[in-house]
Amino acid sequence: MDAFIRYVRDLLRENGLPLGSIHHEKRIEIPGWYRSEKKWDLLVVLDGRLLAAVEFKSQVGPSFGNNFNNRTEEAIGSASDLWAAYREGAFAPSARPWLGYLMMLEDCAASTKAVRCAEPFFRVFPEFRGASYKQRYQILLTKLVRERLYDAACLILSDSNTGPQGAFREPSPELCFINFASSFLNRVRPV
Repeated sequence: MDAFIRYVRDLLRENGLPLGSIHHEKRIEIPGWYRSEKKWDLLVVLDGRLLAAVEFKSQVGPSFGNNFNNRTEEAIGSASDLWAAYREGAFAPSARPWLGYLMMLEDCAASTKAVRCAEPFFRVFPEFRGASYKQRYQILLTKLVRERLYDAACLILSDSNTGPQGAFREPSPELCFINFASSFLNRVRPV
């Protein structure tokens, strides 16, 4: 994920943002509402204004089930915490910041095979029946954007053989990197 973070940082710099406004290793804490602060993977803060916060996450096997649930709760919780803090003026005088989520999932048999749903009392929503973890991430990220918890999200699949050389695929046109990067750059581009 470090290579993706550096790539996004370089895109931001090429589009006119000063290096000092892009934070990705240090000074990445901002206030939360339900906790004192949260470390984001990348922040853009320009002239005392929060322009953007981005999470870069990855998941490799073997425990896709537990990790998927943890990533889901974390993504929803982080966004809810940020938006509550924004509502309460934590980032004033900032305008509404841009919020993004990039997920890289290991492309392997365990992440692409159908997963059984536990339904001891109530039926799960139909889109989850027979969905693999790849499909579940696609459902999650699409819903996060459509519910406006995040402004853009990206889902990338990469396998252990070609991934280290930079190979990846994008299973959803809606969640592709170009959409993610275009939305991000359009929002934070200096005027």
